[in-house]
Parts: sequence; structure tokens; C-alpha cells
Amino acid sequence: MEDLERIQKAADHVFDVMEKRVSREDLQRIKDAYALAELAHRGQKRNTGEPYIIHPIAVATIAAEELELDANTVIAAFLHDVVEDTEYTLDDIRARFGDDVTFLVDAVTKRKKHNYEYTKQVDNYRQILESVHYDIRALLVKLSDRLHNMRTLDSMRPDKQMKIAGETDFFYAPLAGRLGLYHVKTELENLSFRFRCPKEYEMIARQLEEDRERTLPSLNEFTAEIEEIFKNVGIPARTQVRYRKPYSIWRTMREEGCDFARVDFKHFVRIIYTPITSFDRSLSNEKDTSIFIYSCLSSYFRERPGSVVNYIDNPKDNGYQSFHVQLLNRAGAWEEMHIASERMHRNAKLGCIVERGESWLERFKTVLQNIAESGDGYNFMDGVSSSLYNEDILAFTPAGKGIILPKGATALDFAFEIHTEIGEHAKFARINGALSPIRTELKRGDCVEIGTSEDVYPKPEWLNYAKTYKARRRVHDLIRHAYGSDLKICDICTPLPGEEVIGFKGPDGAITVHSRHCPEVIKLASENGNSLVSVDFKPDPARQYGVKIRIVAIDRYHLLRDIIDCFVERQHLSMTKLMTHTEDEIVECIIDFPVHSVDELHLTMESISEIPGVDEVQRVK
Repeated sequence: MEDLERIQKAADHVFDVMEKRVSREDLQRIKDAYALAELAHRGQKRNTGEPYIIHPIAVATIAAEELELDANTVIAAFLHDVVEDTEYTLDDIRARFGDDVTFLVDAVTKRKKHNYEYTKQVDNYRQILESVHYDIRALLVKLSDRLHNMRTLDSMRPDKQMKIAGETDFFYAPLAGRLGLYHVKTELENLSFRFRCPKEYEMIARQLEEDRERTLPSLNEFTAEIEEIFKNVGIPARTQVRYRKPYSIWRTMREEGCDFARVDFKHFVRIIYTPITSFDRSLSNEKDTSIFIYSCLSSYFRERPGSVVNYIDNPKDNGYQSFHVQLLNRAGAWEEMHIASERMHRNAKLGCIVERGESWLERFKTVLQNIAESGDGYNFMDGVSSSLYNEDILAFTPAGKGIILPKGATALDFAFEIHTEIGEHAKFARINGALSPIRTELKRGDCVEIGTSEDVYPKPEWLNYAKTYKARRRVHDLIRHAYGSDLKICDICTPLPGEEVIGFKGPDGAITVHSRHCPEVIKLASENGNSLVSVDFKPDPARQYGVKIRIVAIDRYHLLRDIIDCFVERQHLSMTKLMTHTEDEIVECIIDFPVHSVDELHLTMESISEIPGVDEVQRVK
């Protein structure tokens, strides 16, 4: 009885949310969809032991309340598992709710096959992306479904958690980011991180909370000053402090090769304003208002030179707009500011759901459709990775035409984006007038000119610096046409015994051990999660693994002797390679050496960090 009351209360909440924005007829259709879902799933249980209907209600709640979707999409959310898991058919759905709802349910229903073209997971991704050609709402139902599954992943076995988390990290979270659904992307990333690597997640979460408590007094003082400025000037704006999540911090640590303490901007301050028309009509323009607020703030606080980024005139490809600047608070720390209107703020939350313009939507559909139509599994998964993973930059041709590329793209990607033939024969680039190799990574705002030669053709090494799906697929195709069961260690992530690891069983039966952070195993988990296996990767006294560390220290007499002594006398380890460089009294040492386990590595790094003058010790992958 308690379950029934809880279930009905949850369903009623969806009805209450939708009643405010749909007709009486559509509200009744939503209630009818819930009634059918409840009947169809009656007697079914989730892994948690709860009645299965709780899941469709939760998916419909996300669609209705968090994503603010229309009536038919909420109906499809209620019914998304009916055809896949019960005796009801698409014809039954069509007879009761029409063609539009039937299309959405069909798009998110996994096809049952005896033989899959690639793997069950890859075929499912292709089906999802192909639906975009007709209607992007199918992706939103699938993201709602995935979000609730991730929120309730505790009930699954560890290997299933890794499989589902891998899919989420590789496919669904980047997809949400491309759709501009930042809150969905962030939550999916962090849930995936939490289940893949719980120890690291908890460590960073604890460090973030400690940092929040430490900086809270100065941050409160800073925002109070801002609000006082707004009050005195008459600016109708409010402030929000947003803290970064563990996954975002971890990613920055990986990308910049730093520890937690050296990650900048663990939070940012958002300023959200309504149109200012009371004392200056010229400020009815959002850009003018943002610049006016920026001017007011920079008159009171010191501005960091070169920190302004104008995403209002040059929005990100998913439509994100804001005006960014960094200001110095009274405690002597730089604060990152995001200045946006209420419209920009709402659009940043709802992404593609609010008005984006047909050109953006059609360009996005074209990207996903090209991925879905790729000719083989390699190209498909490679296309997903390069097209969904990255944020965008905007580069320009000498004629001023803007070319949108993923962050990390090179001049070679730029060449292929202009025209396939230019990419195939790209020889060099001039970036902002300077002669540069085609492998050069581009930055936002670069002006790029590509030099070509008929004697130049794609080489295998081009795959190392072609980042976009379009470039990689073409280079791969041209090069292709032109040209045991023991544990193996992944040579990309090089895990150590004692780390959080997972195994992947290849077609030959060999099991490769990967770190749970390894991008390769996350991709493999997305393609064929059933090949993931638990492995017992313990230290073996007879086996050592090569590692590399970087030491930064203040130069002094006998510093190098103390470091060597730490290795040889205290840790009883040997060195295979040592490189040292001193500049302006700062020493950098790169040392290669073998260890038996990750604990031995950490013990060595802790011992080195205690040497007087040593400031930083990091593992180098």
C-alpha cells in the first residue's frame, strides 16, 4: 500500500507540472499514457526490488520538469520501455497515441536481433543517432532514461556499473553537452566518475568541500560587494556561485598535469541580469548591458589582463552565450565571472530545447547523421569520439569565414573542413601570418591559410593529429586503400597493481588490464560492454612496471644527491633514466624507474616530497 501511494504521488507530480503548460486534452493523454505504462509493467521489478513503473515515472518527471518538454515527449517517456519489455506493440501505441508518439517510442526501443552488425551497443548508438534526422526529441527521451538509470546505478553489480558508466562517459554525457544541456552533462559525467573510480571521486569531493569551507568567507565578502555595487548603480541583477564537480576537477588535473591544489577556479560567480531600461534605453541590447556591468565591476575590482572572453558575439556551437572576465577579490585571488541575461541563463540550462535557430539544428543533425551513416564500426566509434567529446573553437579563413571546430583541432582539420581536396593535399599552414606545420593545434580566433601541393598525400602519421570525424575518416579510408589468455597491460594507461582497474577480453581470449580512467577502455565499454571482466591485479614480487615521475624543486646544494639517496637507500629502487634541468633556481627532474605496485609508487613520491626544497611530485603518463 505504501508503494502504491508513493507511485501515485510521483505520477501526480508529473501531471501537476504538465497541467500548467498543456491543454486539457493533452493532459488526459498524458494520464492515459501513465495508465497504460502502469498496466503493462505491472508485476515487473527493478534491480532495486521496487516496482518497475517507478522508472518510467522518473523518466517522465525528468522530461517534464527538468527539460520542460512537450506533451508527446512526456507521453513517450512514460511508454519508452513498453514495447521493449512487455507484450504491447508499436501498433498498440499508434492506435492510442498517434504516429508522433509511436515514432519517439520506436526510436528509443532497442532492436532485438539474432546477429548484430557490429555489437549490440554500437548498433544501439547508431539507431539513436539515426533518429535525429527526423526529430531531436528522441535523444531527449533517451537522455532522460539514461539520467535516471545512472541515478539508481547503486543496485547493479560492479561490472555492470562499469559497463553502463563507460557508455555514459563515452556517449551520453558528451551528447548532452553537444545539445547544450550542461546540467545533464555534468551530472552524467560525475555519476559515471563516481561508479568507475569511487576512491578518486570521494577524495576529490572531500578536497572540494575543504576548499569551499576555506574560501567561503572571502567569496561571501566578494559577492556582497558586487550586490552593493548593483544596488547603488541600479542594476537589476543577481549573483550565483557555482562550484565545479569532481569530474571537472579531475579532468583539469589530467589535462594540465597538476595536482588539486594547482587547479584554478574551482568555482565561478555567475551574474544574471534582467533588461536595463529604466535609466538608459541603449542598454536594452544584451551585449551593451553585459559590457556596462563589466565596466561597473572592473571599476571596483582589478581585471586580469587578457581574461575577457565574449561568447555573446561568438556563441559556442551549442548556442551558449555569456561574457567572461576574471576579477581580483579582496583576498588576492582571481574570481571567474560569467555575465549573462536571464534569457542566456535559461538557454544555457535547456540548450537545444529552447529556440536555437534552424542553422544550428540542421548543422548538428548533419554531424550526427554523418556519424550514424559511417561505413564500419571503426569509423562510427571514432566519429562519435571526435564529434561529441570536445567543446568548440571558432577559427577564420583569410576572407573572414568562420569555421567551427572541436577544441584540440589542428590546421589539418581546418583544411578538411574547408574542402576534402584541400585536406588531402595540405602541406603547410599560415596561422595569424606565421608559417606553421599542419599538425599545429588551433586556438579560438586564429586566422588560418592552408598551403597545398599536388605532391602531398595523406600519411599514416596524419591520424595522430587529425581530430575531427570528417578528417580522420577520410585519412583512414585513403591510407587503408593506399597502403593467449594471460593478462596484458594497456600501453595507453599503463596501470599498476593496486590501482582501480578493469579487464577487457579480446576476440582472441586475451584479457587486457586497463585503468578505469583509460579512454580506450571507456570506448571499448561503450562498444562491447559484455567483454568487460573483473581482474585480480595484485603485486607480483617477481614483476616490476616502469613508471616516470616529474619533480619540481628549489635548487640547493646536494639536492640531486638527496633525491638519489631517497631512491637507492630509503626506497631500495633503481633508476633507469634521469634528466634534470635548472633555470632561474628552479630544478625540474624527470626520473624513470620500476615499481611493483601503485602503493610503492605513492610511497616513493611521498618520500621525495618530504625532501627539503621539493615543491611538486607528479606521475607522468
